[in-house]
Amino acid sequence: MARVPRMRIDEVAQKILATGIRNRWYGVCPSDLVEEGPLALKRWGEDLVAWRDTAGNVHLQEDRCPHRAAPMSLARHDGDRLTCIYHGVEILGDGVVASVPGVPGSKLEGRCLVRTYPTKEFKGVIFAWYGDELHQDPAPFELPERLVSDEYEAILSYGEWRTPYRYMIDNNMDPMHGAYLHAVSHSMAKGAKEAEFEVIETNHGLRFQKKGQESINFDWSEWYDNGFQSVCLEIPYPSTGGPGGNFGIVFHITPIDDVTSACFFWRHRKVSGWVKDVWRFLYKNRLEERHWHVLEQDRLVAERMKPDADEHEHLYEHDLGLTQVRKLLAEEAETQVKALQEAGHLN
Repeated sequence: MARVPRMRIDEVAQKILATGIRNRWYGVCPSDLVEEGPLALKRWGEDLVAWRDTAGNVHLQEDRCPHRAAPMSLARHDGDRLTCIYHGVEILGDGVVASVPGVPGSKLEGRCLVRTYPTKEFKGVIFAWYGDELHQDPAPFELPERLVSDEYEAILSYGEWRTPYRYMIDNNMDPMHGAYLHAVSHSMAKGAKEAEFEVIETNHGLRFQKKGQESINFDWSEWYDNGFQSVCLEIPYPSTGGPGGNFGIVFHITPIDDVTSACFFWRHRKVSGWVKDVWRFLYKNRLEERHWHVLEQDRLVAERMKPDADEHEHLYEHDLGLTQVRKLLAEEAETQVKALQEAGHLN
């Protein structure tokens, strides 16, 4: 097979960067958005349908009937299957054609003709494995400790923002913007507006932190990539904010398409036992509105940035964290393209 030209490799890698690194677990949407009836979604630039069978299991499939490509998001829910309203073709939760009523015994029956994504539900979110042709089977589902440990209580906030997903990764890998954009926040009004930074490698990524300043403001960000990508950070909290010490955020983002993103923010504190209930009560009744105000500041800037904003930058030392993550993502995208090429999946 002919080798794919260098230009073609770069183009495919750029598409991967724009619509999501493959072979990762991604949040699809909050769990309560998916009921029995089919829900039309777009993720990674692809039209999808999410639905639950009568046992409550979530299925995520391409939004296309294999017969005439009619949208299955318009289908009738029939327990363990969706029935296309166009010609009655029945699709099971694993993508197999169960029945073609118009032509009993059709060659379509019994074949898996609808791409179906492995899913999991956790922390109020439906997750799906987005694998390429070489990685259809999912990797272990391993989230950051702050989401899985009983020592933490995490509360989800969710939004869909019109910004490329890479810009929100940049935003969360940039601790310095807290001292400026969020300077009026009740939790980020302190600390120096200038700083030196250092990059520290971790087991699953890197930590970008201010030198000589800790637990004062938004002082560090940690990139986590272990089959699931996120940015973890902490913001100091006054005692009036309730129990649990520093206020933490695990940020995860899924490209809807190349200019729109599904944003997941788990706000957490280190609490256990009955103190979890106290923290959750205080958060819902006193703090959540303030945190949405901070997120709104981020959203306003992110949505006003042009899709090609990163082609007009003049970066300096405070941007080292985001440039390191950009480099990691670009290298991973190219590695994935080359592996597909070697396996004969690129023409």
